[in-house]
Amino acid sequence: MALLALENLYLSFGGVAALAGVSLEIGAGEFFAIIGPNGAGKTSIFNCISGIYAPTRGRIVFDGRDITRLKPHQRAELRIARTFQNIALFRGMSVLDNVKIGRHVHLRSGVLACGLYYGRAAREEQAHRAIVEREIIDLLELQDIRHKIVGTLPYGQQKRVELARALAAEPALLLLDEPMAGMNVEEKEDMCRFILDVNGEFGTTIALIEHDMGVVMDISNRVVVLDYGRKIADGRPDVVRKDQAVLDAYLGLSHD
Repeated sequence: MALLALENLYLSFGGVAALAGVSLEIGAGEFFAIIGPNGAGKTSIFNCISGIYAPTRGRIVFDGRDITRLKPHQRAELRIARTFQNIALFRGMSVLDNVKIGRHVHLRSGVLACGLYYGRAAREEQAHRAIVEREIIDLLELQDIRHKIVGTLPYGQQKRVELARALAAEPALLLLDEPMAGMNVEEKEDMCRFILDVNGEFGTTIALIEHDMGVVMDISNRVVVLDYGRKIADGRPDVVRKDQAVLDAYLGLSHD
């Protein structure tokens, strides 16, 4: 059984069809990529999976459960996490505090206890901080900047902090929306290494949107290609890169 299945998904904004009958499956532990020209519907798929958009028609099934109508926080509780194309961090807070926010789905203490920071709430917060420092901060090599204010950091480091916050939720499915956009070659190499480590060490299922085709072809197990909201290819990277429909879509030939 697939960890995630999109079944005949449609999404429209007025008269504009963002998705037109997209079906796909992602297996547990897979490193999966979604590519396509600008406006193809890639981020719309992520927004439907995470609950930001409600599809016009179709179903989303996660781990055997229909989640089509669940709210975003309910999907987060099912261990679906994501990063965003545009960085969505708390710029006035430290790296550590930003990452700790990703643990909120695992907290069990009430609002009053957390406010007083006493007893069980204090012990729980300390335990979660230890997990963040030991597993996430170390893995992504953020030790030297963990107490720095996020807004003072270079762009590449902020992207890494956003990945860390998503990982703090211990996701079964991690949605990465252009995690390497705007990075230089060295930063991209580092980010690829971190993402592969997450997939390899934690067994996290990863769905990636990325415009750098070299990166996609090097690190993904399977690639789906969208064009104008429709799926036009699905397969191994070496096969997809030679598909004529994919070449036409990227070269702008399929609509002559």
